[in-house]
Amino acid sequence: MLNISSKQVILGFLSVLFVFQASGQKILTIKEAEQTALANYGTIKAKANQLNASKANLTESKTENLPDLTLSGQQDYGTVNSQYGPLYAFKGQALSSAGPTLGSQNWNAAFGSLYISTINWDFFSFGKAKEKVKVQKNVVNLNETDLVQEQFQHEIRVASTYLNLLAAQQLSKAGQDNLNRAIDLQKVVIARVKNGLNPGVDSSQANAEVANAKIVLTNAQETEQEQSNLLAQYLGVLPQNFTLDSTFISKAPINADVQTQLNLANHPTLRYYQNLINVSDEEVKYLRTFNYPTFSLVGVFDARGTGFNQGYGANQSLYTSSYGTGVDPTRYNYLFGIGVTWNITTPLRVHYQVKAQKFTSAQYQNTYDLYNEQLRDQEVLAETRISNALKNYREVPEEVKAATDAYHQKFALYQNGLSNIVDFTQALYVLNRAEVDNYIASNNVWQALLYKAAATGDFGIFMNNF
Repeated sequence: MLNISSKQVILGFLSVLFVFQASGQKILTIKEAEQTALANYGTIKAKANQLNASKANLTESKTENLPDLTLSGQQDYGTVNSQYGPLYAFKGQALSSAGPTLGSQNWNAAFGSLYISTINWDFFSFGKAKEKVKVQKNVVNLNETDLVQEQFQHEIRVASTYLNLLAAQQLSKAGQDNLNRAIDLQKVVIARVKNGLNPGVDSSQANAEVANAKIVLTNAQETEQEQSNLLAQYLGVLPQNFTLDSTFISKAPINADVQTQLNLANHPTLRYYQNLINVSDEEVKYLRTFNYPTFSLVGVFDARGTGFNQGYGANQSLYTSSYGTGVDPTRYNYLFGIGVTWNITTPLRVHYQVKAQKFTSAQYQNTYDLYNEQLRDQEVLAETRISNALKNYREVPEEVKAATDAYHQKFALYQNGLSNIVDFTQALYVLNRAEVDNYIASNNVWQALLYKAAATGDFGIFMNNF
């Protein structure tokens, strides 16, 4: 009996432990959040596939300089009536019924065959193929930097939302604490009013404070839910209640005044726009190659068979409908040649295409200069934001201590009838404001540091400060 009871106690303990562990939610660190976001976010996946597509196009461009080698064969059955007259192969649609020109129609038919191999090689076109490969290489570089800058921007978005959610959670906590104090005040006021120690208007004031505290808490919880949903969206997961790392509210960065030596030209956004300029400039060079002719080598070898005898023109009975005779080649021909193709009006069109592309390059350069100026201004502003955030972070402990002391003092005075409710509610408000400042002071330092990371293009400034 004792053994069974011991087992039950052990099983019960394990059950309680299991429930406790199951209910406890794992802390989502910011590094885990970043890894999840980079792996799941749809835009990043799309840009990765765009990069893969451009790499495949580059491989294809490198093969375009190879000669065209075509093999064809046909086996036909039909008549060979012919007559004098012009013939144009409109869009490649023409019937080649080659035979003697007879005085009347007949329906003699036999098998025929034609086997052809052709090779055509544009062996010199003033660098047209090479320039096309260069354009595609720059497109690959562009898409690589596009992916990198999207990853960087998303890292900043995720970190900012993470900090915003953490701040919202702390504001909800501050709202809940404020509501609890307002309810405590309400209980004291109601008791004193019932005993005739305070006027009845005090209970109305206390009720108003409770109602206001509930509204503030509800608004804070709504903001928290919005930030939680936004973080889930950036992570590519279902909306849920996140338990976040409290490091960002318990301490400031190790080195918030870190000085970066990063060249702003290496900023992911500026590198992307620089590659846009490079692609456009290379397009100009590629378009100019269309001003010049293309030199080509051509070679043809063909074999032909027919069921019509060479004397068929004089004697229309000299043919056979044998399949084997018609498809067996009996005549062979070859041809080699060199040619040049040049549309002399093309330079007129290319001139304006080049001109338009140059304007496009200038447009990208203007955009690059604009972002460069904005990032430099943001870097200066980031230093100011960090400095101000650190000042507030150092001041807030004194604010919290003074507000807490004042609250306890006013509460004790009010309980003893030595202070009015207006003075006490003012102390309640000051304490709530101090708690809010305390919760977000450290967070603001991290937000300012993140702003600097975004401005300089170095996310390590933020991630290496834990």
